[in-house]
Amino acid sequence: MSNGDMRDAGVDTDVVIAGAGPTGLMLACELRLAGVDVVLLDRLAGRTGESRAGGMHSRTLEVLDQRGVLDRFLEAGELQSVGHFSGLWLDFDASESRYAQPLMVLQSVIERLLEEWAAELGVRVRWSSEVCGFREDSDGVTVEWGTAPTAPTTLRARYLVGCDGGRSAVRKLAGIEFPGTPATMTALLGDVELPDLPEDYIFMRRCEGGHFSAIAFEAGWYRVITSEYDRVAENGEPATFEQLRESLIRLAGTDYGMRAPRWISRFSDAARQAAQYRKGRALLAGDAAHIHYPAGGQGLNIGVQDAVNLGWKLASVVRGGAPSELLDSYHAERHPVAERVLRNTRAQSALARPGPQMDALRDVFSSLIVFDDVNRQLSGMLTALDVRYPVGGGHPLAGLRVPDADLKTSEGETSVHLLLHAARGVLLDLQGSAELAAAAHGWADRVDLVEARSEDAFWPVPVVGEISAPAALLIRPDGHVAWVAGAGDAADLAALRTALHTWFGPARSGVAAAGPGRGPGRTTSS
Repeated sequence: MSNGDMRDAGVDTDVVIAGAGPTGLMLACELRLAGVDVVLLDRLAGRTGESRAGGMHSRTLEVLDQRGVLDRFLEAGELQSVGHFSGLWLDFDASESRYAQPLMVLQSVIERLLEEWAAELGVRVRWSSEVCGFREDSDGVTVEWGTAPTAPTTLRARYLVGCDGGRSAVRKLAGIEFPGTPATMTALLGDVELPDLPEDYIFMRRCEGGHFSAIAFEAGWYRVITSEYDRVAENGEPATFEQLRESLIRLAGTDYGMRAPRWISRFSDAARQAAQYRKGRALLAGDAAHIHYPAGGQGLNIGVQDAVNLGWKLASVVRGGAPSELLDSYHAERHPVAERVLRNTRAQSALARPGPQMDALRDVFSSLIVFDDVNRQLSGMLTALDVRYPVGGGHPLAGLRVPDADLKTSEGETSVHLLLHAARGVLLDLQGSAELAAAAHGWADRVDLVEARSEDAFWPVPVVGEISAPAALLIRPDGHVAWVAGAGDAADLAALRTALHTWFGPARSGVAAAGPGRGPGRTTSS
């Protein structure tokens, strides 16, 4: 079916996304995988080359692997063996994910790779196109975009999603409140040359007034970050090379010969979160929905994960498979995740403050972080591998992301992530139950039934520990488990049908299975 055939008469596109950063691009790709037409609008004239973020955590790497594009990013970055909580080192357990280590890769590279993927999928990006208004009615939304003083152009769509940053025009136009805590410090970030730096790198060196870092991302230049507490910049004040140089001198006593700036930016520890992620036909994701101090490198990651949670739900509603109420689960699931990120980044900002009292607290914290349970708790929080959605059910896997277990089918060896490349639901039968196919038949156009055998008797689950491989499980397109039958337990088929209805809409009679991607609906084990 062509894009034009799928759209309602009188609409120009199914979804308009404001903001062509990582969140907006990922959301556009998720929608296109489901056959939904998308237009991306961005107020900028094009890519600036700025790279505020510098890496991706495990769960983000996993969702890219779920879509079959992770190799592009691994080739462009470098895996790191450790992470940190407010500058205190954390170890990542390699048994908990195939991609337990964070990937150092600049945001500009991430955006380039996501944009290339989006272009392959048919996403249209319009630059110099700022959203300046929208009108909603019962059938859709009319989006106004353009640049003053020219008259705005309009696009008619089913939904509008604001992925347009902390100063989101969509959030303001929708009248969504953005409560939180104001800045108590100022940080400057710049990519520069440091010919006089006597060390390979400096990471979060605390000193009187704040702390600073100098990290080499590419040969010949460094990312310099200075953080000064109890200094708050005026709103709209431009960040300059001279300000960065002076800040480094105040903290380090030298500028290490700083020269040749590529770009300079400013951030703070202000932490705010949208009161609601959905208001009618307008939704928010990424920095438009939440801003925080970038401790632990969580910002870009939580935005990409917002997009993966929202994308399949919005696509299902647009295509008529599920009622619009499914979109309410986006706020219910993702708002608490961002709340936790705001709390832990506030804690990390406070823990990094200078002074003897905080020195003592850091010493105590350092003595605790070496314990496996503490390390596991903090690393699970930063990587988002421990995120559990309230899907119901008492099984340890319910609501968690599914482990990428090795599987064997009649067609050969595979893994759970390979089954998710088409961004469809998967009902994975690991014990050959004939009843599952009958129970799920009415959803075969939206959910792939796969019969397989697990290569491992036990699956590692972050924070939870090892569990027995289940008998069957329903996996949502975002990789989270919606229903589980435990090993040796009789499958609760009524609960399965409830889960299918909740996440994929009503059953349909006489449907033809679409199968994994576009093949037959049932793949059997050997």
